[in-house]
Amino acid sequence: MIIKQIQNKKELRQFYEIYNIIYKKYQCMRKTEESVIKLIINGPTAFHKHAKVIPCLLLKDGNVEGRFAFIYDKNLSEYLQISFFEAIPGLDNIVNDIKTTAKELFPEVSKFVVGLNGHLNYSAGILLDNYDKPPVFGLPYNPPYYPLYFKNLTERKMVSYRFKNDLFFRLYEKKINKTDLKGITVREINKKRITDEIKIYTYLNNACFKNHPYWSDRTVEEDLELFYPFRFLLNNDNLLFAEYDNKPVGFLLWYPDFNELVDNQNKDIGLFQLMKYNFANPIDTFRFTEISVLPEFRNKPVTFALILKLIEAVKKTKYKTGEGGFIFLENTASKNMTERFLKRATFSDFKPSRSYALYEGSLR
Repeated sequence: MIIKQIQNKKELRQFYEIYNIIYKKYQCMRKTEESVIKLIINGPTAFHKHAKVIPCLLLKDGNVEGRFAFIYDKNLSEYLQISFFEAIPGLDNIVNDIKTTAKELFPEVSKFVVGLNGHLNYSAGILLDNYDKPPVFGLPYNPPYYPLYFKNLTERKMVSYRFKNDLFFRLYEKKINKTDLKGITVREINKKRITDEIKIYTYLNNACFKNHPYWSDRTVEEDLELFYPFRFLLNNDNLLFAEYDNKPVGFLLWYPDFNELVDNQNKDIGLFQLMKYNFANPIDTFRFTEISVLPEFRNKPVTFALILKLIEAVKKTKYKTGEGGFIFLENTASKNMTERFLKRATFSDFKPSRSYALYEGSLR
């Protein structure tokens, strides 16, 4: 197996075209993440100011049989990331070949991680199950043989949870007039002031997630670039800020499952899908994406206030189902909080609906 660093436009086209070969048999795949991939691979972006991105092709007998990108982010300097991995089945020694090249290019780095695609806010994870269902927008999908390529590495699992919205509506109706929120208020963002609002979002992300696995601090410019491709799809109520004494103390990000706007694995979200969403929205699922609270306010009902506001927003839609995650299994506080709210809403124990993993290895 030859690992070739991409050096021209033809090779860059091949980097993207391998997708069509691999997913020809996998009708559940959705191509809606390509705008984020191109953001990171093609650049230049604010992310590239502190990160080195080297897209590569996997060649065998002159044929392109896979791809990935080396990403080294100075803000997550402990790891070399093996990102945007795709490969046909049955290739031998992929991990060893990648490690050999990684050691040559990045001799100072001690560890690598497969499946982290630049940053947790971009995308992360190798899907481990439920290959017969299309992914919710923003969550990964891949063929079932991918985990076999990384079976000898350390697996760090993540999960998502799926639930019926009417059960949450019942929680809202039961609690809204009976809960003392202790001075916590929740507001929607104002898209007309998007730069100022993203400044708050970036601040809260960096303050709340410092101890989260694989977290690295963001800049406002990076988050603005990430939100920009989806600016026409997101509403003010998709990003909620909790405040105490008019100061931001937590946030909740959610959005509709935009994957339901496309009907096969070869389409991205374009003008037709945007019109479809605005005039005859067919979506019936939303993704509960991120929620977090400043450490010093975790003894106040910030999370509950945010969830009540989320339910109020979803009640105005036709969405019947929600899916939350991804959550690292080792992040017991977040996992327990999710299961506690689900149990409170449904009166039954809840188990994860899908599983994912990142894979770690040593470069020493």
